Amino acid sequence: MEPLVALLAVAVAAAGGALGPAVLRRLPDPPPDDHPADEPAPPAYAALADAPRLGAGLAAVSATVVALAALVLGTGWVLAYVVLATPVCVLLAHVDSRTRLLPKRVVLPATGALVLLALGEWAVTGEAGEVLRAGVAMVALRSFYWFLWFVNSAGMGFGDVRLAALLGLVLGRAGAAEVLVGAYAAFLVLALPALVVALVRRDRSRLRQAKPFGPAMIAGALVGLLAGPVLLP
Repeated sequence: MEPLVALLAVAVAAAGGALGPAVLRRLPDPPPDDHPADEPAPPAYAALADAPRLGAGLAAVSATVVALAALVLGTGWVLAYVVLATPVCVLLAHVDSRTRLLPKRVVLPATGALVLLALGEWAVTGEAGEVLRAGVAMVALRSFYWFLWFVNSAGMGFGDVRLAALLGLVLGRAGAAEVLVGAYAAFLVLALPALVVALVRRDRSRLRQAKPFGPAMIAGALVGLLAGPVLLP
């Protein structure tokens, strides 16, 4: 039964990823004042959606992530959260890496759907502990990122704060170690590539270049999910 559940989860994630271009086409473009005046305007969402084989790429990445999650986490309730969040996060990573924007019309409905899933799990199982942990992690991680945004809004967008709530809920449902490792790994994923490039090219200005944080947050969350209990027993 478990292999069938895992295959179904992979198929659902792939289907969700394949819908990414259609979602992008329906998004209204952000107003011009949503990006710094000294930077070029980001490409339109519809233009991103027209990239060749984008749907296939998003589907493949989503399916791979869920397959790894099923292998490591099993086919319990946690996998349902991962299946729901993965296509959204893969799409957001793609968009943020090209526009430095995390559209709230994607982040907020996905977070709401995850909250409904948590409430549904509570209703079905009657077990409140793990669901409450997920809720606490969601609030805690969002609050942490809100504080970072509050003290340095020039270096972090509010989209990262919204994304932190989504990731915190999923990581919290998996476990406390997953939350801590996932949150810490995000900063390593963001900083280490820039540090390596700066050292290789002997150019410290690389460290000061603005970079989208969403992809690093999502990659860090994946590290937390797959390796959290191993790295932080």
